[in-house]
Amino acid sequence: MQLPSLASIGKGPFFLMAGSCAIESNDLAFEIAERIHVITKSMGIPYIFKGSYRKANRTKIDSFTGIGDIKALEILKAVGDHYDIPTVTDIHESGEAAMAAAYVDVLQIPAFLCRQTDLLAAAAQTGKAVNIKKGQFMSGASMKFAVEKVLHENPNALVYLTDRGNSFGYGDLVVDYRNLPEMASLGVPVIMDCTHSLQRPNQGNGVTGGLPALIETIAKAAIAVSADGIFIETHPNPAVAKSDGANMLPLDQLERLLEKLMKVREAIV
Repeated sequence: MQLPSLASIGKGPFFLMAGSCAIESNDLAFEIAERIHVITKSMGIPYIFKGSYRKANRTKIDSFTGIGDIKALEILKAVGDHYDIPTVTDIHESGEAAMAAAYVDVLQIPAFLCRQTDLLAAAAQTGKAVNIKKGQFMSGASMKFAVEKVLHENPNALVYLTDRGNSFGYGDLVVDYRNLPEMASLGVPVIMDCTHSLQRPNQGNGVTGGLPALIETIAKAAIAVSADGIFIETHPNPAVAKSDGANMLPLDQLERLLEKLMKVREAIV
């Protein structure tokens, strides 16, 4: 089972989920989508546009959370319709599932919420594809229960699992690449989140840090162990991004990175 817009592009060497962390404006969303659409189309890489319509999990009370739910969701739908590409956004509570499903193709379950039964069930009941991010506190093998919860509600659901690292102490993450084949053994497409896995959470200033210089390293290793998809948050100028700029890939570096990942995939096939 594939999303129709992905199937129309072809299988490709791997697929890409990418966009800014949050929907900041209509112009920025279209700028990012336009650039990535051109790049991925030329390379034959299936592309899903990513943007969070609201950031519910913020460290500080005054952190940016969004431009308004419906306004952001309408931008996501406009991007998907204009470029004929699937779109994905996070949901945080079960009551949000039906609302977001009216605008996007894939509902994403944040890592901290991957065990929330009602949230998984609500996402499944919409009939949309569901991307579940593996909790920073969980193994790849243990994600089978999250998949089972979705399939219990909708046996025909398209489920993705995404790794985004594991907690290492209080303020760091590490990537255990055993998680990718463990999750793949569950019979679902597996994605590596190459930006959030490099976060430095729980910093004393209340702003999450990151190690974006290592995005290429994380992505290459994921492709080498046969990840089906790559998740990357990107921005024309991460320094001014309203959310998670510290671990984003500058947009002008994406094309070169994808070229390198294509070569890695070719070498292992």
